[in-house]
Amino acid sequence: MRLARILAPRLTASAHCDLPCGVYDPAQARIEAESVKMICEKYQANTDPEFRTRAILIKEQRADLVKHHLWVLWTDYFKPPHFEKYPHLHQLFNEATKLAGAAGAKGATDPAKADELLQKIDEISKIFWETKQA
Repeated sequence: MRLARILAPRLTASAHCDLPCGVYDPAQARIEAESVKMICEKYQANTDPEFRTRAILIKEQRADLVKHHLWVLWTDYFKPPHFEKYPHLHQLFNEATKLAGAAGAKGATDPAKADELLQKIDEISKIFWETKQA
């Protein structure tokens, strides 16, 4: 009994996210999505098969990083109150991660697909920064 009181925490800390805010930022996903778009543009402008093979490989790696950064925001930063205030947020993340995946920018070489992805990231970013103001 006495030992339990001695070992009991004297201070309880709480944070909105896993770590104190400031470690999450949709800019990470945007940077990788910008790379995907630039690679698509370079792919379209070059007919060398070796260059195109390397471009596709790098583009797919960058697209996976986009998905990773989006998933981290979706699962670690945004909490139930955010999803209540922004009821379309789950759908927005679902659409963005699919646009980063094989059915989107990862599986395509059309810069327009990357533009669609960037638009979704911009929508997520807008909501993210609104939550930071609260």
